[in-house]
Amino acid sequence: MYADDETIRRILTSTGDTWAVVGLSGNRSRAAYGVADVLQRYGKRVVPVHPKAETVHGEQGYASLAEIPFPVDVVDVFVNSELAGPVADEAAAIGAKAVWFQLGVVDEKAYERARAAGLDMVMDRCPAIEIPRLG
Repeated sequence: MYADDETIRRILTSTGDTWAVVGLSGNRSRAAYGVADVLQRYGKRVVPVHPKAETVHGEQGYASLAEIPFPVDVVDVFVNSELAGPVADEAAAIGAKAVWFQLGVVDEKAYERARAAGLDMVMDRCPAIEIPRLG
């Protein structure tokens, strides 16, 4: 319901190539690290967003979406569902075109707000799974 193939394909192929990955740190054991690597292999610029503001996969990190000094196309969210809604709101505030909530991340009210703000949105899916599936 929150992830039709048309929306997924649009986000992956034509929304833009700058992806802010919220929750991405240098911790190689976290899912965000591996997914960001896959996104880079498929030509996406991955911007780490984490309180540590670490450089990850060769890209400078930022402590928040608001600190990123250039346009972001997609905000990929690797935080708990309870924390994800405010991230979706921040994505709209910075002018992102789409929000992607990772596997297990669901907030129906955030989905409704993002869609009302004109953003494409996917919940409870992983782009590292969807890219080869739809490719």
